[in-house]
Amino acid sequence: MEGLPQEALVQVAAYFQVLSEPTRLQILNLLREGERSVGELALLCHYSAANVSRHLTMLQQHGLVERESRGNSVYYRIADESVYELCDVVCGNIARQFDRMAQNRAAFALPQPKVAKTAKARAAR
Repeated sequence: MEGLPQEALVQVAAYFQVLSEPTRLQILNLLREGERSVGELALLCHYSAANVSRHLTMLQQHGLVERESRGNSVYYRIADESVYELCDVVCGNIARQFDRMAQNRAAFALPQPKVAKTAKARAAR
C-alpha cells in the first residue's frame, strides 16, 4: 500500500469493510464449495433470502462474487478466488495470536495439586 494515493486507500478500506461482516464471510465460505442460489445460501446461513441478497449485493459491488439469473432463481459464485488467500492469511495470523496468548497464560498457571487416590481406587488394587 506504500505510495498509494488517498483515493486508492479509500477503495482498499471499502474492500476490507465488506469483509468485516461475519455473515458475508460465511457466504464466501459457502461459495468456496461452488455456486449456490440465494435460497440455498439463506437456508445454510439461517437468514432470510432478503438479508442474504443484501449481503450478496455488497459482495458483488466489490467484485467478490458474480451473479447469474436462471429462470426465477439467482445464482452466485466467487468472482475473485484471491479473497480466500487473504482470508487464510488473516486466519493464520489470528491462530498465531491465540497460540501466543495461550502460551502467555500458561506461564501464569498454578501447578495442579496431586489428587489423592480414593479408598475405592486403592481397594481395587
